[in-house]
Amino acid sequence: MALDDKIQSKGDELKGTAKEKIGEATDSQDLKNEGSSDKAKGKLGQVVEGLKDDVKEATSNLNDKISEVADKNK
Repeated sequence: MALDDKIQSKGDELKGTAKEKIGEATDSQDLKNEGSSDKAKGKLGQVVEGLKDDVKEATSNLNDKISEVADKNK
C-alpha cells in the first residue's frame, strides 16, 4: 500500500505516545487523552494498511491461479 499512509500512521502512533508522556509529566489529563487518541488512530491506520496489503496479495494470487487454469484449458 501507499508508503505515505504507513508512515503517517506510524507517525500518529509515535506522536500520540509522546503526547501521553508529556501529559503524564505535566499532569495534563487533556494532553494524555489526546495522546491516547492519536496513538489509537495510528495503530488502527497500521492495521488498515496491513489489511489492504493482504487483500492486494490475495487478489494477485487469485489472478495468477485464474491465469493458470485458463492456460491449461487452451
